[in-house]
Amino acid sequence: MRTGWVAVAVATAMLLTACGSDGDGSPPPDGGDTRVSGEIKVLTNRVDQLSDGTLKKYADRFRKAYPDVRVRFEALTDYEGGIGVRLDSGDYGDVLLIPNSMTLSQYPAHFASLGSADELAQTFDFTEYATVAHQVYGLANIGIATGFVYNKAVWEQAGVTEWPQTPEQFIDALKAIKAKTQAIPYYTNYHDGWPLRQWSDHIGGPGCNNSARDALAATPDPWSPGRDLHAIDGLLYSAAREKLTEPDPTATDWENSKTLMGTGKIGAMFLGSWAIPQMQKAAKAAGHNPDDIAYMPFPALSKSHFCTVVQPDYKYAVSARSKNKAAARAWIDWYLTKSGSAQAEQAISTVKGTPLPPALKAFDERGVRIMTQTQDKAALVSEIDKDARIGLSSPDYRRKLVDIARGAAPGDQAGYFADLNKRWAQSQRRLGR
Repeated sequence: MRTGWVAVAVATAMLLTACGSDGDGSPPPDGGDTRVSGEIKVLTNRVDQLSDGTLKKYADRFRKAYPDVRVRFEALTDYEGGIGVRLDSGDYGDVLLIPNSMTLSQYPAHFASLGSADELAQTFDFTEYATVAHQVYGLANIGIATGFVYNKAVWEQAGVTEWPQTPEQFIDALKAIKAKTQAIPYYTNYHDGWPLRQWSDHIGGPGCNNSARDALAATPDPWSPGRDLHAIDGLLYSAAREKLTEPDPTATDWENSKTLMGTGKIGAMFLGSWAIPQMQKAAKAAGHNPDDIAYMPFPALSKSHFCTVVQPDYKYAVSARSKNKAAARAWIDWYLTKSGSAQAEQAISTVKGTPLPPALKAFDERGVRIMTQTQDKAALVSEIDKDARIGLSSPDYRRKLVDIARGAAPGDQAGYFADLNKRWAQSQRRLGR
């Protein structure tokens, strides 16, 4: 588990050799690192930051430290869908985000090693998520807490001023929003899909168990009562079944949902904590109060405590095919340790000892337990999931869950969960682990 969330840590034990600028992006006394040169292409999922000039500003600051490196960006609107095609073609730039659908065993074939796990773990959290044979192939810029982004003004208008402590209380709160406000109580983002997979990030949260994800390797029935996935997917099913979601999930729109949330037309969405500043920005742009946007944990208590799972966002990697690996690595190191991008996003920096951001102040004040998940069985869990054709890291099985709940597909929760359990158990036996 990450330590020192609130206190500022002592200076890190290791300095990254590729980092050549100070915290504000100014060049070091020698004018910058002239040993690193070349042009690199950085693939990103941040379409918004490319269009609003944010990425260009980072590149301009980076070039003060590395005057002989040119950085170009390419943003993929559907990153998960698009990057798979790019990887198959071999044309995937110099720096990219490792797709969630890729298994650990595939990393060495596509990415260059960034160094030893023992060395990099002195400075960065979450290195274990991208380590193969003691080599690290990806570094995350930010850690993401799990929970619900919500509009406090909407919830207060509905008469709900306290965080729900059970799934039943959460559904009751959504019903109150539907009855007393004009807002959509819960927004699935079904059409874009990727927000649905974020529910999987909370595995371990309902039971406050930091080895729950590893335990899936030996659990034949993850969707049975008392299991985390039963609580997680059961809550989503109930919201759709009770008609507390948008009228037509197939017509949702991610970019528009930010404005809808910011202007009080949506009550809540399950998203990583990275989404908080984006919703606040949308509220401000629409002339509404950005302070209305807040964050609450999943409605489950463990020994009277709420729990949130913190895990890395996308991991940055250097393409094994890059002709300018030193320049690509310099960009990753500078962006993670010098750009201030994590702080600008009010996100949890992966550089050890960085304080929690203001967006999670309420979690700190109310004693929400912040936990990570062990990764000892990550590769096996991924293999079982792939063999079972469920897709914990993809949206399709939850789209079907929503369809069943809203009556657009046959079945019910019990039958669907039984089918998921059956497929999972069969794959465990088939893999013989």
